[in-house]
Amino acid sequence: MIVFNLACEHNHAFEGWFGSAQDFDDQKARGLLVCPVCESREITRRLSAPRLNLRGGDVHAEAPRLAAAEPSAGPPPELAAELHKAWVAVSRHIVANTEDVGDRFAAEARRIHHQEAPERNIRGTATPEQARELREEGIEVQSFPLAPGAKSTLQ
Repeated sequence: MIVFNLACEHNHAFEGWFGSAQDFDDQKARGLLVCPVCESREITRRLSAPRLNLRGGDVHAEAPRLAAAEPSAGPPPELAAELHKAWVAVSRHIVANTEDVGDRFAAEARRIHHQEAPERNIRGTATPEQARELREEGIEVQSFPLAPGAKSTLQ
């Protein structure tokens, strides 16, 4: 089994486990590789550090990671990766613990607020104006862009 560091065209980083480098190439050629965040199929391999089995036991040493110097206005790659993981985790938590009411969000939030519908956590879409009106009515609303892959299960 070989683990590759992968990324999509939008720089979403993730790992892929393959039987061999040829398995990676075959799956990529057949369009089977998909970014778990944005569902892009434009996947590339990134530099990976090999794991070395030293002294024949359980001790593993990791070779230093190589990184190309790229100008960036964003956070360092390590921080960006951690922020990305947190965003995906929060997205999945929201999806798992809320009911999707779609574009009926503003109406359903009002029904819950006025005790015309059972109290529960909901998610959906609302225009900026609808969100402002809900806040003015004393209804708590929080905008959060969900990761596209948050609604599907990963393997």
